Amino acid sequence: MIVQGILNPQLLALLARVRHTNTLVIADRGFPFWPEIETVDISLIDDVPTVLQVLLAVRANYTVTQAFMAKEFARENAAATRAAFAAALKGVKVATEPHAALKRRVPGAIGLIRTGDTTQYANMVLVSG
Repeated sequence: MIVQGILNPQLLALLARVRHTNTLVIADRGFPFWPEIETVDISLIDDVPTVLQVLLAVRANYTVTQAFMAKEFARENAAATRAAFAAALKGVKVATEPHAALKRRVPGAIGLIRTGDTTQYANMVLVSG
């Protein structure tokens, strides 16, 4: 029995299939659904869990070399929120692009983790190392 770290079996199975240079999406509650890629929906209620909480749990067992986020994130969120995301992505090259361009990356991902996050444009595409 797993006693620490990620406990969700579907999420663990998804992470086990991500290889070098593959991508993984962590998305907020309103992010569109793509039927062609596996989605592990761990949303419960508003802001449970958040993208940041999932990112921190995933980073404990997953090497991230690059992250893509929407440019709109900086415009729509307070400095404290931006700082929290920057801290969670410390050591990772972060590129921003329009939200529409970010969504075009999704079909190439190994999978998508949907959270209950209500943070505007909190979605990210992570590149594995």
